[in-house]
Amino acid sequence: MRIGVTEILLILILALVVFGGGKLAGVGKSLGQSIREFKKEVKTSGEEDTSTDNKPESQEPPKA
Repeated sequence: MRIGVTEILLILILALVVFGGGKLAGVGKSLGQSIREFKKEVKTSGEEDTSTDNKPESQEPPKA
């Protein structure tokens, strides 16, 4: 079952009627900011992981 262009337009029109133009624009803006922040965090966490993997770990022999 695939969603066609007609169904997408119907959903967008219903969302516009339910939320109104101003709220719908605010929701889109918030969603865009959330996606940007998520991508930034994923990128920085990936950089932190690679920087810690390159450091050699000093292992002391177990004391008896």
